[in-house]
Amino acid sequence: MYPNIRILKDIVDNTPLPIAVYTGEELIIELANTAMIDAWGKGSEIIGKKYLEVLPEVKDQDLFHQVTNVLKTGIAFHGKNKKVDLIINGIAKSHYFNYSYIPLFDEEEKIYGVMNTGVDVTDLYITKQQVQSAEERLRIAIDSSGMGTYEIDLATKEIKTCGNFNYITGIDATLSRTELITKLHPDDLPIREKAYKEAEKTGIISYEARILNDDHTSKWVKVNGKIIKNENGESITIIGTIQDINEHKEFQEELKKQVAENTEQLKRSNDDLLHFANVVSHDLREPVRKIKIFNSFVRNEKNSHFNENSIKYLNKIDQSAQRMQNIIEGILDYSTLDKNKQPIEDIDLNDVIENIKTDLELIIKEKQATVTSSNLSFIQGAPILINQLFYNLIQNALKFSKNDTPTTIIITSKHIHVNGNEMLQISIKDNGIGLEAAFTERIFNAFERLHSKDQYEGNGLGLSLCRKIAKRHNGFITAKGEKDNGAEFIVTLPIKQTEESI
Repeated sequence: MYPNIRILKDIVDNTPLPIAVYTGEELIIELANTAMIDAWGKGSEIIGKKYLEVLPEVKDQDLFHQVTNVLKTGIAFHGKNKKVDLIINGIAKSHYFNYSYIPLFDEEEKIYGVMNTGVDVTDLYITKQQVQSAEERLRIAIDSSGMGTYEIDLATKEIKTCGNFNYITGIDATLSRTELITKLHPDDLPIREKAYKEAEKTGIISYEARILNDDHTSKWVKVNGKIIKNENGESITIIGTIQDINEHKEFQEELKKQVAENTEQLKRSNDDLLHFANVVSHDLREPVRKIKIFNSFVRNEKNSHFNENSIKYLNKIDQSAQRMQNIIEGILDYSTLDKNKQPIEDIDLNDVIENIKTDLELIIKEKQATVTSSNLSFIQGAPILINQLFYNLIQNALKFSKNDTPTTIIITSKHIHVNGNEMLQISIKDNGIGLEAAFTERIFNAFERLHSKDQYEGNGLGLSLCRKIAKRHNGFITAKGEKDNGAEFIVTLPIKQTEESI
C-alpha cells in the first residue's frame, strides 16, 4: 500500500466523524471507519457485506430511499436532525443524525458509489426538544396568567414584546424604550427611576406604575425584570414581565375606603359609648344615691315599728341600690379607660400593694385575711391604672374566699424575658373557692359572671378591666386554678415602657 494511501486510511479510521462508502446497486460496504461501526452497533465484521444485510431495519425508512436516489441521480443529499430507527443488541431505539450522502464518480464521470458521513445528535436533539417544550410550557403559563413578557437590548434600546404585553400597555406597533417610558403616568416616573437605581445593586427590577391609555384614562401595572450581564459584568439585556393589577388596585382603594368608613363608625360608636357612660355617671348615680339615703331615713325612723319582713325588704332595697352603684362605677371605669392618655411614671409595686391593703383594711379584717408580698420591684406605667389593676385582683381574691377558712393571699414576682423584652411577672395566689380550668378565659369577658349575684357581689367588669389595663401597658394577664383549691392570677408587665404615655 502506498504511504499516502495508508495515511489517508489512518485518517478515515481514526476520525470521530462516522464515514462509510457503499458501491454498486446493492450498496456493498467498501469502507466503514470505527465511528460508523460504533454508530451502527452491528459489530466490526461488516466490510464486503450489503448495506441492507447489515441494516435490514432501515429498508422502509427514508434514509435508504435517499441513498439509493443519490446513487441513481448523482445528486447529493444532506439531512439535519433526521430520525433513524436502529436495532442495537436486539433493542430498537430511535436516533437522530445529521448526515450526508455524497455521490462518487469514476474517471468517466459515472457514479460507482456513495460516501456516507454522519453525526449522532440524539442527545443534542432531545435536549433541544426539552428546552423548546419547557419554553412552550412557560409561554403558555405566562399567557394563561395574563402577564406579558418583554426583552430590552440595552445597546440598541430595542424592545421585543409579546401579544399580552402589547394588550396590557395598549401598544399596536413596536416602540423604542424611550417611547414606552412616555406611556407611564408622569407622577409615577420617580418610582420607576428609584426601582432602576436599586436594580443597579440587586439586578432585580420591581415597581408599580400607571399606564396612560389613549382615552386619557390610566391603568395600574406591575413591572418585574432582571438585568442580564455579560462575562465582563456589563449590563446587556433586561428581561421581564408586566401584569395588569388595575382591579387589584381598585379593590385596595375600595378596601381602604371601607376601612376608613368603618373606623369612622367605630369612632362614633366609641363616642356614643362615652356619652352613655357620662349619662350613667351623672344621671343615674344621683337617683341611686337618693334611694340609699331615703331608705336609710326610713330604717332609722324612730317612730316607726317594722316587722321582720319589712326589715328584710329594706335590707334588700339597700343591697340592690349598692349593686346598682357598683355597676354604674364599673361601666364608667371600663368605658372611659381609653379616653385619655396617662403619663408614664416609675412605680414602686411595694407601695401600691401597701396602699391597697390600707384601702381594703375592713374587708381584710372581716375575712380574717393575710396578704403577704415579697420584695416587688419598680416598673413603669400609669400609677392610677396600675393601682386599679392590683386593687381589683386583691379585692377579687377576698370576695371569692371560703367562709370556713381564713383567707390567705400571697403576692410574688420574678423577672423574665418575653421576645427579648425584660418583663416582671407578678403572681396573686389565694386559697379561696378556686377556678375551673374551663373558665380561665371566660372570666376576663365583660359582664361575665360564674356565680349568682346573690352569692357574690360585683358587676362582672373587674377582671375585664384588669386585662384591658395590662394590655394597655403592653403586657398580659392569665389565670389558673382548681375548684375548691384556690386561684392564681399572673400579670406580666414590661419593666420599661417605650412611650412617654399610654
